[in-house]
Amino acid sequence: MKENLTIAIGQINPVLGAISDNAKRIARARKDAAAQGADLIVFPELCLSAYPTQDLVRLEAFLTTCREQAQRLALETNDGGPAMIIGIPWVDGSRIYNAVLLLDGGEIMALRKKVELPNYGVFDEKRNFTPGPLGDVVLWRGVKLGLMICEDMWFEKTAAHLHDQGAEIFIVPHGSPFRHTAERERFAQGKGRVAETRKPLLFVNQIGGQDELVFDGGAFALSPSGEIEMRAPRFEEGVFITKWQRQNDGWHCVAGPMAEALNQEEKVYRACVLGLRDYVRKNGFSSVVLGLSGGVDSALVASMAVDALGADNVHCVMLPSPHTSDESKKDASDCAEKLGVDCRVIDITPSMLTMEQALGEAFTGHEQDLTEENLQSRLRGVVLMALSNKFGHLLLSTGNKSELAVGYATLYGDMNGAFNPLKDIYKTLAYDLCRWRNQLSDPAAMRLKGPAGLVIPDNIITKAPTAELRPDQLDADSLPPYEVLDAILHGLVEEEASVGDIVARGFDRALVERIQHLLFVAEYKRYQAPPGPKITTRNFGRDRRFPMTNHWRG
Repeated sequence: MKENLTIAIGQINPVLGAISDNAKRIARARKDAAAQGADLIVFPELCLSAYPTQDLVRLEAFLTTCREQAQRLALETNDGGPAMIIGIPWVDGSRIYNAVLLLDGGEIMALRKKVELPNYGVFDEKRNFTPGPLGDVVLWRGVKLGLMICEDMWFEKTAAHLHDQGAEIFIVPHGSPFRHTAERERFAQGKGRVAETRKPLLFVNQIGGQDELVFDGGAFALSPSGEIEMRAPRFEEGVFITKWQRQNDGWHCVAGPMAEALNQEEKVYRACVLGLRDYVRKNGFSSVVLGLSGGVDSALVASMAVDALGADNVHCVMLPSPHTSDESKKDASDCAEKLGVDCRVIDITPSMLTMEQALGEAFTGHEQDLTEENLQSRLRGVVLMALSNKFGHLLLSTGNKSELAVGYATLYGDMNGAFNPLKDIYKTLAYDLCRWRNQLSDPAAMRLKGPAGLVIPDNIITKAPTAELRPDQLDADSLPPYEVLDAILHGLVEEEASVGDIVARGFDRALVERIQHLLFVAEYKRYQAPPGPKITTRNFGRDRRFPMTNHWRG
């Protein structure tokens, strides 16, 4: 009977659809694990294809390539080195399964299929996968392994079935995307299964950005009594070695990393940076461009971009109009200097005059209104898109969730862009992230590429927010304070609470009804908005699917 095990965690960052390259990543990680004496290396859910696959799994050639690469990986285990647990989309007849394979001794030793298919929030696995049957334990080198896949850990029946089969260690490959509550929820579910069975559990998660989703890693091990015995770093790719020992009450992880827990601002900021970096690089770009207005949102995006890509790959543009204050010009310049990025100035005043002349006859008899304000934003969008096209920079949008929620963003203007790092960041949180980043003394320790210390000038954080699209304009002219707005939006969006519920918390009914109305009527804008990393429990994307045409007010 085996008394000791060395299990490696392959916390890798696969690229969706790059099946051959992903197989090479897996093989390299196994080689690293072998050099450290591992008996087994566990990889995340669907690591061979990357997750989520969406409709790619409907393509026969995609599934065939996955199987061929899995068979090649199996052959590599004929060298006497560590076995592998990998995730793969697996076709059996006309049915497609979300599966894991145990590869050892040169062959596919075991196949297990995901039982519970999530179909909520960002997940729609029932569209493409068939639920598998409750699987048996896998007897591997004298140890009975209970293999569960991601959502299976969220329900009692799979763990209970494996426990009845004599499982000694639960191993759970995951594709669990980041949200600010994710770690707490994962621990709670893992501890629930351990409490019911008194069996230890190893959680292994994907890392990296995939469109709107960010996977943060954070593998962990729980003892038979539910204590955390190992916790791998979040937001860091790597092979992490854990040592396991059979004791009187079962297997324990007796050695391995014990990463520190992250505070709210750090984990959110790093999720945004990881999502931004991977979206840029996985889509074949190396540099970005963005408008730097002198406001808090664009300054924060510039900081994230520098931390993700390095200052040499971030290009900022100040686009003043006649309404742009000298203060904003100075703040933008100071921010660019502190971040070490180039910032060119392109005045849109001549373009504004040209548009006013071109539209003069059509607009005769009509007062200036929001139309002229939107023209400024759209002219800026035209300039930024031109720079993106000419120099091959990916354009970043900089609007926050609060503005997107109530429609304070201009289609084909400041909403232009391929990616928006702040899409799921409320305005009040944006300020908190700026303050946190300014206090960071060692960004390199977090794999961030920007300079230490104050990178966003204090004046950007402390001055009253304004779009500067007309003289003396302030956000407060038409919106409540952001602390109030964000609290109402949190109720309407994250909690899907009714107007009455939010009014009962002490908010003015007319204000709540107005915010709800703005939220609903801006849906068409958000359908055309660029993607951005999911941070909250309800992002504007696959989490929240409301119709554009909608008269419901409740």
